[in-house]
Amino acid sequence: MTTIHALPEAQHIVGSEAPLAPAEKGPLVHADSYHHHGAYVPEDHAATEEEMSSLRRVAGKIPITAYVLCAVEFAERGSFYGVKQVFSNFVNRPLPVGGNGAGAPPRGTQQTAGALGKGTVVAAAVTSSFGFLVYALPILGGWLADTKWGRFRTICVGVAICGIAHVIMVIAAIPSVLQAGHAYAPFMISVYVLAIGAALFKPNISVVILDQNPHSKPTTEVLASGEKVVIDPEATTERMMLWFYFLINIGGFMGVPTSYLAKLVGFWPAYLLPGIIYFLLPPLLWWLHPRLILHKPGGSDLGNICRILGICFRHGGFKKIGRSGFWEAAKPSVMITQGREANVPWNDQFVVDTQRTFQACGIFLFTPIFFINDGGIGGASDALSVMLTTNGVPNDVISNFNPLVIILGIPFFNYGLYPLLRKHKIHFGPIARMFTGMMICSIGSIGWAIITHYAYTTGPCGDHASSLTCVDADGVSLVSPISIWWTAIPLSITALCEILVNVTAYGIAYSRAPKNMRGLVSAINCFMSAIQYAINLATAPAIRDPYIVWAFAGPSIVGFVSAIAFWFIFKDLDKEEYVISDNEDYHMGDAGSSRISDEEATSKGVEVNDDKNMKHRMSVHEDRSF
Repeated sequence: MTTIHALPEAQHIVGSEAPLAPAEKGPLVHADSYHHHGAYVPEDHAATEEEMSSLRRVAGKIPITAYVLCAVEFAERGSFYGVKQVFSNFVNRPLPVGGNGAGAPPRGTQQTAGALGKGTVVAAAVTSSFGFLVYALPILGGWLADTKWGRFRTICVGVAICGIAHVIMVIAAIPSVLQAGHAYAPFMISVYVLAIGAALFKPNISVVILDQNPHSKPTTEVLASGEKVVIDPEATTERMMLWFYFLINIGGFMGVPTSYLAKLVGFWPAYLLPGIIYFLLPPLLWWLHPRLILHKPGGSDLGNICRILGICFRHGGFKKIGRSGFWEAAKPSVMITQGREANVPWNDQFVVDTQRTFQACGIFLFTPIFFINDGGIGGASDALSVMLTTNGVPNDVISNFNPLVIILGIPFFNYGLYPLLRKHKIHFGPIARMFTGMMICSIGSIGWAIITHYAYTTGPCGDHASSLTCVDADGVSLVSPISIWWTAIPLSITALCEILVNVTAYGIAYSRAPKNMRGLVSAINCFMSAIQYAINLATAPAIRDPYIVWAFAGPSIVGFVSAIAFWFIFKDLDKEEYVISDNEDYHMGDAGSSRISDEEATSKGVEVNDDKNMKHRMSVHEDRSF
């Protein structure tokens, strides 16, 4: 029991879990605390420090709704990657000589599928601008979900917009439209409408999946074998996101049939098939809605974060950025002890959450160079593919080794490597995982530069092998004798690195964000891909012969150096115990704030509003236990 003594003319925060209620008058105010959703831990099941250090850690059970949400992600990503896979050839190459008029080349030739004939620079600009919007606009999508619409509603709006885009895209690829030269405008409209819809969907789906996780605190459980283990929130989050990424890449494999359809039949069926898969989404979402744990929008925390930064800068200055104690000045408990006014709408834990959020954003800043190494800068990999011998294989189908290797690799990580490391009490933390992935990727991407070098030296056009002028007298493309299958080697290496980097980043975005900012922080993680695409756009004019070797070699060198810097900056974070923020609701009186009770969350997912509960704030001057 702890006796609380009031301080004159001040509000005293009692522990990091007790939020202030600044709207209330009195020397001491304590707001009611609430259990966080679906994670009520009875005292006899909470893991002790001794159990945490001595017992084996395992992942907890994952709710069926989380698996179905992963299936939703599969349908969305399958349609997305299915059409995206053939964008480059559709824009880059002209309708093949002697083809069927739908974009497919004659059988038995080395020609690739094509439609618009705009060249590599325009193709790279279109694909990069599309990718930029897909990963930049989620900032808006995450903010809308957190503050206005809620995550599920935002997802549904995105699904509707993407459905419209798929219909327009099929119309643009109809042979009569292509042959009449009218395909460019509807195609471009469909591309950017698809980007808007995907931007609403992408930042929120992983957050909703992790919202279903019932294991946010370490607990103990006795297995059927009699072994007592710790149900580890980090391992559970990791497993959920591995399944999430597994289904993403099952969907990503949709690029294989669409590439073959474009090569053998034409672009209209290549766009129609993903559209058919996409329309699985509405019935899945309809079934899921009453079964999910959902949160109403709780208001933006950006204003509070800006105020916290202002306080920290006023009392610490720029010289303390990144050093111990920089964030302490904004904690209400520190304000009290220093005799400063503490009339602020946050508690100590929210300051800690803010610090963790900025650490997460710092981690994300190192991922754009990783993304560039995962396939080369701009359209370099597409330019390389048209230099090589395909023997009937669509030049863009080889890139599907990326999802194939990920699909094969995730079960190994999920049920082999990670459980083995936990069994031997080896903590392969998030920073170590990301560092390992970044290093291997930067080394593996050298393979792209080597293949490009030999394509130049062995091809009939020398160092102009990807040019539209590299054709014979009949206009048929000339290529190097090197097989396109060689590119599967660097593709496979960098794909395994995605499991270490991308999957880990999803968990970091969720666990290190305040509750009302998880959509936005997830969007910031997505925005790092937008930075990659912005770099691709800026360098698009340079992705041409004879500089394509350096389009691979340059980022590889930069990636190696940045990975080392990443390790030295963030390695200490692996020493922290994994924590999912469950800060009590400090938005005293905010009408949009919500919370789910333990009973509701454990029975089924519902949307609730805690306004009535928040009115039960009380002044305290008595014995209380915390």
